[in-house]
Amino acid sequence: MESFSLILAIVVVTALAFDFTNGFHDTANAMATTISTGALKPKVAVAMSAVLNLVGAFLSVEVANTISKGLVDESGIRPEVIFAALVGAILWNLLTWLVGLPSSSSHALMGGLIGATVASAGMGAVHGDVLVTKVLLPAVAAPVVAGVAAMLATRFSYGIGKNADGEATRKGYRVGQIASAGLVSLAHGTNDAQKTMGIITLALVAGGSIAPDSDPPTWVILSAGLAIALGTYIGGWRIIRTMGKGLTELQPQQGFAAQTSAATAILASSHLGFSLSTTHVVSGSVMGAGLGRKGGVVRWSTATRMFVAWALTLPAAALVGALAESVTGLGDWGTALVLVFLVASSAAIWKYSRREVVDATNVNESEEPAGVVTTAIAVVTPPPVGVPAEDLSSTIPSPATRVAADPATPPAAAV
Repeated sequence: MESFSLILAIVVVTALAFDFTNGFHDTANAMATTISTGALKPKVAVAMSAVLNLVGAFLSVEVANTISKGLVDESGIRPEVIFAALVGAILWNLLTWLVGLPSSSSHALMGGLIGATVASAGMGAVHGDVLVTKVLLPAVAAPVVAGVAAMLATRFSYGIGKNADGEATRKGYRVGQIASAGLVSLAHGTNDAQKTMGIITLALVAGGSIAPDSDPPTWVILSAGLAIALGTYIGGWRIIRTMGKGLTELQPQQGFAAQTSAATAILASSHLGFSLSTTHVVSGSVMGAGLGRKGGVVRWSTATRMFVAWALTLPAAALVGALAESVTGLGDWGTALVLVFLVASSAAIWKYSRREVVDATNVNESEEPAGVVTTAIAVVTPPPVGVPAEDLSSTIPSPATRVAADPATPPAAAV
């Protein structure tokens, strides 16, 4: 077993805490569409996702090696730098969870690591070529590729099923959704759990516990897999609501197309060692599936907030990581101060979240208004053959709803 110092133990525990937040933050990536279409009950869905995340953690270490060996210079990193990076990542995860925004845990981690490394060792310690080719370019390309694939797959699904029995088709696609959701969960474990493995391995190298260029030890793989599985089982219900209902309304055909497209992109990136954001991929595929169905629309107000959060993730986490590193550089008391700040901030965010509880009982209750553009597109675009009108009721406001919204409008005018 590796020799441990106190600071190294703190880093490992903090890394696993980040992995836990990654789990409940990204549960929506695998299960939001499955829950929103009714293919699985919420608790069953998160339990299935948790088990498959754990299995996926053991399938590869390519992404872990990108984090531990490629992004920053191992020789210039102290364990305190890793700790500061994790502080930035955890706080960003919790803040975006609080407001229900599906942001990237991966980019939060890498942003925190870059900021803390620059504050400690300067810009030269960050490998810019790896940052561009394996982080930034996939961040831009992945949601676009997954979105186009999901849109085409949705259109193909409706095309081949237009003459089939509507109810039988929906039941078949719900079964397909369960399988594809499992594949996304497996893919999530192979990609996101590895990021914590990589950060812990980097800390062990920095602390002199293992040799440079080492692969993650078995206990690191196991602990990271268990932490992300536990977080997944807890369920990030706020983000599940946004991804499943707040972004677009999905039918089983669309859910199957979105999840299959996302799983393919994530598994391919894991094989290539790309530290991909599963959130970006799944969000892109959900929007693509929403646009792929006639009468289907995307709530662009929600999507815009997501895009803003995506753009802010790296710099915001980097700023917090850099500030935390500046304080830890003052000595042991500085590290203790940052730890107290992290615990207190996390507790405050959790307490504030209790003011409006979102859980398995109300996760499918969307509070996102349709908006003028969304309503107009839905009204003038006919639904595909075989989709009952009631399936679009949450997208197109009913006359009664419009009258209730404006009591001065007479019923005839509302219709």
